[in-house]
Amino acid sequence: MATVLVVDDEVGIRELLSEILADEGHTVRLAENARAARDWRLRERPDLVLLDIWMPDTDGISLLKEWAAAGQLTMPVVMMSGHASIETAVEATRIGAIDFLEKPIALQRLLAAVKRALTAPDRRLAPPLPVLELGRSPVLADLRRRFAQIAPMKAWVCLRGEDGMLPELHARALATPTIPFLNATPLLAEVTDDTLRRVPNGIIFIDDLSTLSRAQSRGLAFIGARADRAGVRVVAFSKENPSGLDLNGLEASVVARLADLIVPLPPLREHAEDIPELAVAMLARLCEARVVPVRRLATAALNTLRQYHFPRNLEQLEQVIRSAAVAAAGEEIGAPEVAGILLQIQDAEPSAPVGFDQPLREARDQFERAYFEYWLAREQGSIARLAERSGMERTHLYRKLRQLGIQPGRREDEPEA
Repeated sequence: MATVLVVDDEVGIRELLSEILADEGHTVRLAENARAARDWRLRERPDLVLLDIWMPDTDGISLLKEWAAAGQLTMPVVMMSGHASIETAVEATRIGAIDFLEKPIALQRLLAAVKRALTAPDRRLAPPLPVLELGRSPVLADLRRRFAQIAPMKAWVCLRGEDGMLPELHARALATPTIPFLNATPLLAEVTDDTLRRVPNGIIFIDDLSTLSRAQSRGLAFIGARADRAGVRVVAFSKENPSGLDLNGLEASVVARLADLIVPLPPLREHAEDIPELAVAMLARLCEARVVPVRRLATAALNTLRQYHFPRNLEQLEQVIRSAAVAAAGEEIGAPEVAGILLQIQDAEPSAPVGFDQPLREARDQFERAYFEYWLAREQGSIARLAERSGMERTHLYRKLRQLGIQPGRREDEPEA
């Protein structure tokens, strides 16, 4: 039988549902509010959640969104409410709820909903990380608006950015639960009409245009010739403008379609204020998938991450979190663990030489950025110790860091400058 988590602020309903489900042979866990449910979900994965919408601390819809954003919506959720609108029920379903029960809940309706939810397809694999939803910076807000504008279009899209951007996660933001999505890169060399039939009126994603072999380029041309008839939209990633790439003989018409709508993806350093939220979500997914033990990031560790440059962007951030979670001795990942991993990365990667063919001011900024990032990591994010190292007065140091695009964090034991 299944483990069912019942989340409702009314004790009478919790007890009634518990009795009914226990009589059916299920193991029942109870939570009186969203906080208790959140804490329980961090420790275990239930087979089913019965979640009330209206609760005093956090409503059920908000909790559902939290679980979805953190990659923890890996179990079926049935929403419950005595006075929810149709719009609320539709929103819950869009976020990921599998069913909706109206109070007072009839016995047969409850049992049918529970049976249906428990026999639904397995959801153990966490959904892709919603990178565009994890951040409140103006940079990400602009990108979300851009994606919202182009999502309804049929035009092909070329996403451009640096190494480590995890472009597939961005591309998936153009899809919806009703729009099929396929990363076709591994299939390109042997693509057939059956490949297109797998994504009717959907999105075909290509990882990196610059790495396509001649056979893969022929496969993309094959898709291009049939895409409109199949209702398929191509979204690709490139570190360069596709019109300037040598794509191993790819047809000019395909290159032109890819170059017609280009969306730049901002590097992580341009919205460093989003790093803490991204890091927490990445860690939650790693814990959920049991890649790492259950861990949490201390505030000082999040500040240390926020101050790092991350030349390989989201991919490198995830690698650092995974390594720090494995290295941590306890449940909390502190600043020393994070700083140690960052120092290992800096030692392993060749330092970028100062470009002598650029203006003096840009060359000086490049050196100063590398200098401050190195000592911030070594001093575990301490602005006070960085000021001592650099011989700069604290207020001037804060101003310099912001000028260089380094987000300065403030340790709890340091006053604001």
